[in-house]
Amino acid sequence: MQAHPLIFDTNIAKGKPENIRHTGNACPFCDPSSLTDILAKDQDRIWLLNKFPTLQATWQTIIIETADHAGDVATYPEAQNQAVFAFALQHWQETIASGKYASVLLYKNFGPHSGGSLRHPHMQIVGLDDVDGYANVVPANFSGYPIISTGALRVTVSDQPVMGFVEFNVATAWTDHARMADAVQTVVRYCLNDYFKGRCDSYNLFFYPLGDRVVCKVIPLFNVSPYYIGYRLSQADTPERMREIAAEVRQKFATERPAFKSQNRF
Repeated sequence: MQAHPLIFDTNIAKGKPENIRHTGNACPFCDPSSLTDILAKDQDRIWLLNKFPTLQATWQTIIIETADHAGDVATYPEAQNQAVFAFALQHWQETIASGKYASVLLYKNFGPHSGGSLRHPHMQIVGLDDVDGYANVVPANFSGYPIISTGALRVTVSDQPVMGFVEFNVATAWTDHARMADAVQTVVRYCLNDYFKGRCDSYNLFFYPLGDRVVCKVIPLFNVSPYYIGYRLSQADTPERMREIAAEVRQKFATERPAFKSQNRF
């Protein structure tokens, strides 16, 4: 596999809709009857081809999470959030198993600093024809300061983040999608409501297949560090601050998920 950049087609991007910053613009996902190239449906969850495949040598698809334009992982009822994760993980795993692509990515953008263009809640499954999307990610990026450990589930704060400053790792078995959904929801709520006293308005979710386990990396976003843009140098908070963050999120689990009793098996 060649280590070359993904090629972005600006001609296709010219017609791409946007309503994160320009909130008055129309939302194509709010009119399901107008959607085409649908791959799968489950109630109001829809998997379809991306109408604006801006990246060359890729297969780009969208997962519309809900009919509610203002919905989000942070605000879904528990059962709905679990259903969203089950739907996304199922079709991501199916795409990986097809063997058609060098690698298959699953990710989510939320908020004005996330790199997304549409507010309507959605994830993306992208097959890369000849690029290993995980080549620059190493096992150390998934280690860190412990937050909670229960059954197959592990939640940590990265001590060696991919980009920084703060990245959360939610790791569990593929079949444990319900508790992954619950754990990610709690971490996302912390990012939007508690981290930096609620001044964070954006986050990314990135999913990684690791054999019989899957990791979801939750990254609260502000502006991207120039050290990372110019030099690919990630930054992390001090160990003292990361331990504080781990303790804050652990307390949030104790409040929101009392059934998640940590076994402290890190």
